[in-house]
Amino acid sequence: MGWRWLEAALPLGIIAGMLCIMGNAQYHIHKAAHGRPKHIGNDMWDVAMERRDKKLVENVSAGSHS
Repeated sequence: MGWRWLEAALPLGIIAGMLCIMGNAQYHIHKAAHGRPKHIGNDMWDVAMERRDKKLVENVSAGSHS
């Protein structure tokens, strides 16, 4: 009777481990593809600010080469 909890804990541990592995795989694949971690909760404002920042950096780098 004392080891009966192991019958339930072992499958739950396997499921939890697989969820962790899948989450880490998604993180590393996205980071390898895009060069940075995924931004959680990206809304329209964040996208607009990223575009603005990218444009500003490009303008500054183009101006410094001239």
